[in-house]
Amino acid sequence: MPKTPAVRDYIRTIVDFPHEGIMFRDVTTLFADARGFRMAIDQMLHPYAGMEIDKVVGLEARGFILGGAIAHQLSVGFVPIRKKGKLPARTISQDYKLEYGEAIVEIHEDAIAPGERVLLVDDLLATGGTAAAGLKLIERLGGEIVSCAFIIDLPDLGGRKLLEGMGMDVHALCAFEGA
Repeated sequence: MPKTPAVRDYIRTIVDFPHEGIMFRDVTTLFADARGFRMAIDQMLHPYAGMEIDKVVGLEARGFILGGAIAHQLSVGFVPIRKKGKLPARTISQDYKLEYGEAIVEIHEDAIAPGERVLLVDDLLATGGTAAAGLKLIERLGGEIVSCAFIIDLPDLGGRKLLEGMGMDVHALCAFEGA
């Protein structure tokens, strides 16, 4: 009897991208397959069945794809967190550290009302820097973070530990060892 594919079976690994020594986990192959994409969205939704959620926040850029689909399934609004300078209305910003330097993400200052229950979504959890910056923005607007959901966790890079250390509930569909 053939094995039923799992979400991780739809994810392509590209060696030495974007730099030598990196094993890039490419979710575009998952997104391109209707069955795989549906499976991922359904599994990402599962922990939140029956839970009160007011908004889904997606981190640029693949978090927009996932967050939009999840928000649609939950019948709630979607809010993007983008790189600095990409949002048209008034924003608040949060800087964070990258491997080599710093970056800034922003959210519209009126995107989340105080007390709204928020689910943060992205494709991959590595060091957790981008997610932590996004969570800080949500908290600054008064949002209550229900959980953080990812397709992939790279546990060796410490992102899950960082977010859990911030008191966050973290769900990932699969994990890959290494960088």
